[in-house]
Amino acid sequence: MTTAQPLDVQPTPLALLLLGREADPKSERGVECPGDLPAPSDPDLVERARAAKAKLGDKVFVLGHHYQRDEVIEFADVTGDSFKLARDAAARPDAEYIVFCGVHFMAESADILTGDDQQVILPDLAAGCSMADMATAEQVAECWDVLTEAGIAEQVVPVSYMNSSADIKAFTGKHGGTICTSSNAKRALDWAFEQGEKVLFLPDQHLGRNTAVRDMGMSLDDCVVYNPHKPNGGLTAEELRAAKMILWRGHCSVHGRFSLDSVNDVRARIPDVNVLVHPECKNEVVAAADYVGSTEYIIKALEAAPRGSKWAIGTELNLVRRLANRFAAEDKEIVFLDKTVCFCSTMNRIDLPHLVWALESLAAGKVVNRIEVDKETESFAKLALERMLALP
Repeated sequence: MTTAQPLDVQPTPLALLLLGREADPKSERGVECPGDLPAPSDPDLVERARAAKAKLGDKVFVLGHHYQRDEVIEFADVTGDSFKLARDAAARPDAEYIVFCGVHFMAESADILTGDDQQVILPDLAAGCSMADMATAEQVAECWDVLTEAGIAEQVVPVSYMNSSADIKAFTGKHGGTICTSSNAKRALDWAFEQGEKVLFLPDQHLGRNTAVRDMGMSLDDCVVYNPHKPNGGLTAEELRAAKMILWRGHCSVHGRFSLDSVNDVRARIPDVNVLVHPECKNEVVAAADYVGSTEYIIKALEAAPRGSKWAIGTELNLVRRLANRFAAEDKEIVFLDKTVCFCSTMNRIDLPHLVWALESLAAGKVVNRIEVDKETESFAKLALERMLALP
């Protein structure tokens, strides 16, 4: 009988990156925090967070995105979506430290909009965004070359979703485009079509398609999807010339899970249910829903909903669960649209041990995990953001 020899298998760089054991400076993923974190089982974590925050006083301003864990939201000075939080940070010029409990692109936006004397901290550098990762600066530059070769670049105005890296925001600003949020995407597209004949929408294809078709009366045939992993984006020059909306092949891994079957199933299970979904969902899901809107829209809709109403919500589970608990006393039945539990895995990297570590480090005079956008990138990205702020 022979003894099996161990296989000499070396993990690939990609495997190490996905495991968080290597770093890619051009990616938002796979970066470990330096230093030792408190143990998650430490019973004093809450008190330690309170003590560190109290010691810092007005020097620190903690932002909490709606999709964060409850244990983190407890210590947020303000909560909101990505753009609201970046604006809130900019409105606090006296805060020396901005601790952003969200993901990497959000912290970048806060750094762009805050003063040079303010420092933006991300408690876990591995808190990235899979959607933002789907469009790199190199890929988008190559796409622009393809549009140039097709003879249409001069007709194209880039519109980039807030959920994009600083590099993509800078590209957008440099090429005469603007940023949008899920709340003002139609206004941004209206503006863009006043500047040119076509839009390159980055990086979420679903928000771009839903806004164009549902809100602006375009057809699905007006939209094409540019795949950065295929030659020429997988499109012919004729297809690019005929399109009004050139959608980047990106999506949200959370909202992309919801399906038409999810909608049909919840309607069968819960009579008279209202289906309310985020516009990052697929077009067929949005078309089948009763209401569609951003996280802020979802919250306001439930606040205004009558007692005893029933709602199935298609967005991240932390927010849905928090809203269900908040409105239980008003007999509002609020359920997650899909039967499968689905947290945003990168948002959930910001937990109480990481927050405690960041706050205690700052209280001790040590700045950790600072997010700093270089000046050239910042200038063009800020230009794109300012165009959005100037939208009517």
